[in-house]
Amino acid sequence: MEEPLKDLFKTRFSEPVESLSPLRGDASSRRLFRIKSRGRSVIGAVGSDRLENRAFLEFSRHFRGAGLPVPEIYAQDLDKGIYLEEDLGDTTLFAFLSEKRTQNGFPDSVVEAYRRVVEVLPRFQIAAGKALDYGFCHPRASFDKQSMMWDLNYFKYYFLRLARVPFNEQALEDDFERFADFLLGADRDFFLYRDFQSRNVMLRGGSPWFIDYQGGRRGALQYDIASLLFDAKADIPFDVRQGLLEDYLRAASAMTRIDRAEFLRYYPGYVYIRILQALGAYGLRGFYERKPHFLQSIPYAVRNLEHLLRTAELPVKLPEMMRVFKRLVGSSALRQFGDAELRVTVRIQSFSYRGGMPADDRGHGGGYVFDCRGLPNPGRFERYAKLDGRDAEVAAFLANESAVKEFLAHVGELIERTVENYQSRNFTDLLAAFGCTGGRHRSVFCAERLAERLREKGILVEVSHREIEKLGAAV
Repeated sequence: MEEPLKDLFKTRFSEPVESLSPLRGDASSRRLFRIKSRGRSVIGAVGSDRLENRAFLEFSRHFRGAGLPVPEIYAQDLDKGIYLEEDLGDTTLFAFLSEKRTQNGFPDSVVEAYRRVVEVLPRFQIAAGKALDYGFCHPRASFDKQSMMWDLNYFKYYFLRLARVPFNEQALEDDFERFADFLLGADRDFFLYRDFQSRNVMLRGGSPWFIDYQGGRRGALQYDIASLLFDAKADIPFDVRQGLLEDYLRAASAMTRIDRAEFLRYYPGYVYIRILQALGAYGLRGFYERKPHFLQSIPYAVRNLEHLLRTAELPVKLPEMMRVFKRLVGSSALRQFGDAELRVTVRIQSFSYRGGMPADDRGHGGGYVFDCRGLPNPGRFERYAKLDGRDAEVAAFLANESAVKEFLAHVGELIERTVENYQSRNFTDLLAAFGCTGGRHRSVFCAERLAERLREKGILVEVSHREIEKLGAAV
């Protein structure tokens, strides 16, 4: 199709083509070329799907007319499946963050770029979405139940089957039905960009420009921001994701009334379905079509599932889906693809044996429970009874006991070795729980001391004290 592209260029600009070079393709069947004359550069696109081409062209004109930063369409020939669009350069948001990312986290420049992106997103979804002609959508006019079931079965057959992850077919199908019905409860009267991720945002002069919205349709606000923030290989730190979600909600609330509680009720569900859609794509392109670079995103997607299992609970029971997710999270093989280097978070907690063993239904189930009841107990002394292991007097008492020092030394060495092993296997969650009789003195002190030791070595930790938190909740 190179000659038809050259002819279209000459007809549109009345200039001879000096060069036409192919660009690296995406996951679609389209082919892109950079076409240059002496003073001009444009992108030429070749696509075999007439309806997809039409959707992109019509959406581009509508969004540009609404003042949104999308490429200008210069010329088209739908019968030949070709068109010319504005050249936005080579710097995607993903390329920018990959260049700027450091071992110490996301630089401020990357966070600011993402902020600009999430502030523009509601303009597509809400303002421009109101007047959009959804008759041009392809292949569906809305992200309805059929669309959702397509994505869920895409995940089932192209990822679970090809990755040989066991599941109960009927039970999983029943859960998919319930899950889709739950998602349909969200307000879906907005434009859903569909593939809103870092490779589909261009940065030109520091400002974001947007491409690849041809799969857009009517749907819920939650889907696109979930797509961006849980974009697997972008690997945005979770605290940054939360801040960007707040930025997005502020921008969207300035354009329409947002019921925050209702938005957040459905948000984790849309994160889940987006992750499953992405895993289906990785399975199709990686396992089936044998394009190995798609498999490199799997460890990051699995870590995203692990985070959701630990931090979000859906208001609908999906037992077989959750069993499947835990199998994915617990799979060492799925974490080994590519060159991913995911950091381990050690979840440290204290508890009382009187209240039972700590439940660990989050993460991948790996870790240790340490019994502190064999250590000297400051709780036997009246002056310590109303204090806990974080108080200086209790800490001094326990720190001076040789048995405590020896115990913590062994525990620390064991946890550090396990973290090193987990790091090499891309496991990202390790439990270290300390129990004692009341869950207030010895277990709390040991939990805090282990956290202090690991932080000094640059290891990520989360600390919780079950019994103390129960008391605080009861006050």
